[in-house]
Amino acid sequence: MCAAKKKKAASQPPSARLVSWLWGRGRPFTLVVLIAVALFGLWSAVWYGAGVGEYILSTDQYQVTYQQVEITPLPPWIHSDIRAVVFRNASLDGPLSIMDDNLNERISTAFSLHPWVEKVERVSKHHPARIEVELVYRRPVCMVELAGDLLPVDGRGILLPRGDFSPVEAGRYPRLVGIDTAPVGTTGEAWGDVRVLGGAEIANALADVWQQLGLAQIRPSDALSTGVDEEHTYTLLTRGGTRVFWGRAPGSDALGEIPARDKVARLTSYFQEHGTLEGRGGAQVLDVYQLRVTSVPEASTPQ
Repeated sequence: MCAAKKKKAASQPPSARLVSWLWGRGRPFTLVVLIAVALFGLWSAVWYGAGVGEYILSTDQYQVTYQQVEITPLPPWIHSDIRAVVFRNASLDGPLSIMDDNLNERISTAFSLHPWVEKVERVSKHHPARIEVELVYRRPVCMVELAGDLLPVDGRGILLPRGDFSPVEAGRYPRLVGIDTAPVGTTGEAWGDVRVLGGAEIANALADVWQQLGLAQIRPSDALSTGVDEEHTYTLLTRGGTRVFWGRAPGSDALGEIPARDKVARLTSYFQEHGTLEGRGGAQVLDVYQLRVTSVPEASTPQ
């Protein structure tokens, strides 16, 4: 039988024998693999050997500068060009390739070091060359008065760039007075004084009603002896001269301490009832612990 098949195959023309061999059992798959390998080799030779790949990846379709980096829109209190500053400080001035596997991490790290950035939510690359960076920005809550200067801080006492504030803008914020310690770090770092942290937390709690209540300053008292940590009480001063005893900063777990939201509600209620925090004859002294809520505030107060 085998001899007959061999004799029959030998009698076929060469072209017929080639077709028969190509479509023999298992050979189509082998041919596909061989063709794929050949095409890959050809592509590699053109891409790498001829420099085509290097040329394509160097085009604007794959290269980005900071102008192609889209960041979360800046809030009204930030006036500087964050993108330009970040790219300059991180030595990312030249074009960057979106094919760089480490690019997202490099950009995330660079933005996280900027003092206005509280958190980098996400970095994503897109083609044609474009990068999106989702950021959470720090929000100034008060100005710390120190040796005649006004230094902005956020609600956690983080020092913020002062260059973004004109004298008029700085004057619109609550002013924390009575501070005699310089920041221990640079912008983007905590001030390092518990009085600044506490004052910033109070300013943050009163942010929505500060102007309405006619408040002007926050002043810490001398330290209280708690046996463990240093604590202070605070007094609020209105533009008319009234002093409001606030007590401890938000977050204090001292026995009998009123939550910050309740203190804000008491002040707001008093203001709605009297139309002012001042007394009939002018400035007066109020104690937030002795005030009572006599009406429901129109707007919710921050926690």
